[in-house]
Amino acid sequence: MTTRRLAPALPRRLALSLPGLLLPAAARAQAPWSPTRPVRVIVPFTAGGATDATARILAERLSQALGQTVVVDNRPGAGGNLGTDMVAKAEPDGHTLLMGTIGTASINQFLYPRLPWNPATDLAQVALVNNVANAVVVHPGVRANTLQELLALARARPGALNYATPGNGTSGHLCAEYLKFRTRTDITHVPFRGTGALMPEVLAGRVEVAVDNLPAYIPHIRSGALRILAVTSPERWFAVPEAPTVAEAGVAGFSAVAWFGLQAPGRTPAPILARWAEAVRAACAEETIQARFREIGAAVSFLDPQGFDRFIAAENDKWREVVRAADIRLE
Repeated sequence: MTTRRLAPALPRRLALSLPGLLLPAAARAQAPWSPTRPVRVIVPFTAGGATDATARILAERLSQALGQTVVVDNRPGAGGNLGTDMVAKAEPDGHTLLMGTIGTASINQFLYPRLPWNPATDLAQVALVNNVANAVVVHPGVRANTLQELLALARARPGALNYATPGNGTSGHLCAEYLKFRTRTDITHVPFRGTGALMPEVLAGRVEVAVDNLPAYIPHIRSGALRILAVTSPERWFAVPEAPTVAEAGVAGFSAVAWFGLQAPGRTPAPILARWAEAVRAACAEETIQARFREIGAAVSFLDPQGFDRFIAAENDKWREVVRAADIRLE
């Protein structure tokens, strides 16, 4: 008869302690990542604009949700490239994020021949947050009550009309060049150093047209100091529902909005990106956050990292062609 040897029983005290030893390790393995120190959100533009406002609204809510201070750090310069480069070269540990824009995340790579980072590898998408319509506005002295009438004036006098934007390479500039490209018109670009610098010139009629982010112009549209001809969003914008879209005004399929989203250094692990994306999704789902975005003229447009990545790829295809056709190069 064969006798089976049994493994010696564990001492009773050790057997009883094993569940307590194993459970903390399992809990740690399953716990989602969270920041362990204050987080910086780099805004690559000066305070006061839509990029800065978006970052501050979001940072306040993320601080509450994740239990760590989220600080907005304005690092303007070189069309947003300076602050973007800081994030591209930061430690990929989830504690440094970028409030990216249509310019820094898409357009700039086609405008600047020598960027100090690679947009395809040195930045990772966290979440698309919101967007803002651009507007085509004119001084009341311009004899155009519709976009088609403005385009007719431009065709009758090629290059004679001027349009103002907040600067070379801004979303207003590229949006106007896209419109010119689609309509085969010639209107001369007059770049300024920000919306604050161009506004007095348009209000005085020294520049006939402005193409820029809509929110700053709403008070002047309401007062009658400026006339809005169209918004560049695919659908009418909630803040000026009376204004037609460029597509409704006759340029089929036209869509070009300024957008804002969080990015991280390129080697940031996927669980960290997912944790931030979930926190942004939850914030964007709250009515209070949506209302605060509406106050600055923006609409929520959340996309997760994968969706944001596909979105940027589509934007790249559009703006690469616009920059090439307009032959725009910046240093």
